[in-house]
Formats: sequence, structure tokens, C-alpha cells
Amino acid sequence: MSTDALQGYQIELLVQAEEVGALKFGEFTLKSGRISPYFFNAGLMSSGEILNTIANAYAATIIAALDAPTNPLPAFDVIFGPAYKGISLAACTALVLSAKYQRSYGFAYDRKEAKDHGEGGKLVGVPVQGKKVLILDDVMTAGTAVRLAIESIQGAEGNVVGVVQLLDREERGTNGKSTVEEVEADIGGKGRLQSVLKMRTLMTWLEQNGKAEILDKMKAYRDEYGWKA
Repeated sequence: MSTDALQGYQIELLVQAEEVGALKFGEFTLKSGRISPYFFNAGLMSSGEILNTIANAYAATIIAALDAPTNPLPAFDVIFGPAYKGISLAACTALVLSAKYQRSYGFAYDRKEAKDHGEGGKLVGVPVQGKKVLILDDVMTAGTAVRLAIESIQGAEGNVVGVVQLLDREERGTNGKSTVEEVEADIGGKGRLQSVLKMRTLMTWLEQNGKAEILDKMKAYRDEYGWKA
């Protein structure tokens, strides 16, 4: 069990996520075929209240990562939200970073398909050409969505310097490797991928709330599929 202390924004996020059904415990078949004891669907976190909680959690995570004494998140110019879930996450987080921390960043996102009229193209918002870009993601499994976002940004001559995801399931991929480490290698190395929540965060929260039965199932799942560095 992790001894990591939970931050207030993590607790608030977990409580609200469970209340709206975005965080569920039971038996869920993932795309990988694995039977998971929990499921997290950020798409259900769609009220003003919980978007505010999410944005504050992302912002706090980003500030802490920028100021980390070892392997800090590099400085960046633009916050990028992959279509579609990432768009609102990035927009709200950019707003909080400006209003609460007095750090103003550009905001950009992509379309699923390129637009052939008006301004055209796939990317919307501030131009990423020559800029350092931070991608916000929700839950990374195989890393497919974030890799597509990296390709889009690089295609527009932007430089991806980091990724912040909402939840790290801390699992090994089907190839036996860690998706987190693979993505970090693609964008410059350790510390480039940060997470608001991790599986260990959920387990600590369950332990503190006396949910022993669910915790036991989480431990068993981690023992079978968890990434062991």
C-alpha cells in the first residue's frame, strides 16, 4: 500500500467522481480484455462544480510538477486538449492557472477531421508552431490518443514537452512495458508525464474510508497487471 499523503484536491475529486458515477467499483471489462475492479469515465464529470474541481486539480498538479526539485516538468507555452474530452479539460485548466496562479498560457485543441473551409486545418486556438506544448489527457491505457495528439502538434511544428493525465492506472501494457515510460521516452524522458491521480491514490483513499472489500480486489488486480518498475 502506498504511504503517499492524499492532497485535498485529490480527495475532493474522488468524492465528486464517485457521486456522479464517473468512478465506479465492481467488475468492468476493459478494451484490453482485462476484468477491472474499477472504472473511471471522465466524460460523466460534466457539471460546472466538478469541472471546477478537475481544473483546480490539474492546475495544482502542473504547478507542483513545474516546481519539483527532481525531474521537473519543463516550462511550456501552450496547453493542448485532444478532441473531444480534452478540450474542456484544457480550457478550464488554462483559466484556473491564469486566475489562481497568475500564469497565462495559450490554449489549443484539435478536430477529429481537418476542416476544409473557413480557417481550415485540424488545430484550433493559438498557433503551436515553434511553441512548447503541454497535453492534457484523461485516462491513458495504451496511449493511442495522446500519441495522435503528439503527431498533430509535431505536424504543426510544435514541440510537446509534457503530458498531464487525470488518472494513471499504473498498469503494464500488453507488451509488458509501461505506457507511461514509453510516452515519456517519446517526449524527452522522466518527469515529462504527470498524473493528477494514480491507482495507488485510489487505494489509499479506499483504505482511509474503510472500504476493505474493494481494496482487496484492487490489490489482487494490481498484483496481476500492475507495472513494476
